[in-house]
Amino acid sequence: MEWGNYSMYADFVLLGLFSNTPFPWLLFALILLVFIISIASNTIMLILIYVDSRLHNPMYFLLSQLSIMDILYISTIVPKMLFDQVMGQRAISFANCTAQHFLYLTLAGAEFFLLGLMSYDRYVAICSPLRYSELMSRKVCLLIVVAAWLGGSVDGFLLTPVTMQFPFCASREINHFFCEVPALLKLSCVDTSAYETAMYVCCILMLLIPFSVISASYTKILITVYRMSEAEGRRKAVATCSSHMLVVSLFYGAAMYTYVLPHSYHSPEQDKAVSAFYTILTPMLNPLIYSLRNKDVMGALHKALGRCLSSGKVTTF
Repeated sequence: MEWGNYSMYADFVLLGLFSNTPFPWLLFALILLVFIISIASNTIMLILIYVDSRLHNPMYFLLSQLSIMDILYISTIVPKMLFDQVMGQRAISFANCTAQHFLYLTLAGAEFFLLGLMSYDRYVAICSPLRYSELMSRKVCLLIVVAAWLGGSVDGFLLTPVTMQFPFCASREINHFFCEVPALLKLSCVDTSAYETAMYVCCILMLLIPFSVISASYTKILITVYRMSEAEGRRKAVATCSSHMLVVSLFYGAAMYTYVLPHSYHSPEQDKAVSAFYTILTPMLNPLIYSLRNKDVMGALHKALGRCLSSGKVTTF
């Protein structure tokens, strides 16, 4: 399809993160390090959850899904960005931009829903511990995971075709490091205000639904914790929930800034900085926050390391 002198399927140019920094290779090294730590830490979480029987419970099953999402999430964006910096290129084809756009929306949406539904698990664990195995049965856990993935997929399937059907013109330079919706819409040759309004409402709903679940769950949790007579019980309850609340605050806060706050309140450079936070840093922080604050995970890690060291000694002798 042609729109004037512009082809709908021409390549784009990603301006990236490195162009405006005085030390591009230092930033490159930092992002590469974050990427390696993110992939390694999430993979370790998955392995520990799979091999250690103490982690075979609903909470860690949901955490394993979060790790899968984070691995796919950061892998959708960072490798392309790092490869382009090494090779000295910035172009991305229309097909690859569409695929990146779809995967980003799907994985981000799935993580929104999963984080929201994980608060239900914490609510049941603290407010109804005697019914935990019943209310968080294998079937319920599978339903939570399927709902999260389906919710993200609906977001990707709805928004991607509409976003990519607009005619893009001007210089086709995306002032971003990946094909994010707001940056793409700025290149359109036609008025996208109606679509932006619809997308705004969609994003509000996607944030509002899980946020409502989180608010209701943690209100009940706070009431239950306040009524606890034992200080040790309060401490464990707070420790169990604080890591989840920290992850939720980081992820939802950055997303609200990008998609809910009016564009007049932030610049393209600020958008890139915030996007880097929740697309690059958050996948690294999630496993570190959950593992370093969790005795079960650290115990499983020490046990696994002990096995590796003992098997190494046996092999040596």
